[in-house]
Amino acid sequence: MCLAVPGRITAVKNGNAEVDFSGVKRSVSLDLVPAAKKDDYVLVHAGFAIQLLDSQDALETLKLFKEIYDHSG
Repeated sequence: MCLAVPGRITAVKNGNAEVDFSGVKRSVSLDLVPAAKKDDYVLVHAGFAIQLLDSQDALETLKLFKEIYDHSG
C-alpha cells in the first residue's frame, strides 16, 4: 500500500521545495509538478510532489489524518 501526504510549500529553489507537513519540514522534488509554487499544497509520496491540491481539499485531508492519529492511541 502506498500513502501520499499533503503538505504546504514554504519555499522553492532549483526544482525542489521545502514542504511543511503540520510543522515538520522536508525537502521535496518538484520534478513531477514543476508549476508548483510557494504556498501551494501538494500531495507527496517518496520525496516527490506528485500532484497539486486545492487548499480546501488539502486541509480537509490533514484534518482527517489528525482525527485518525488522535483516535489511534
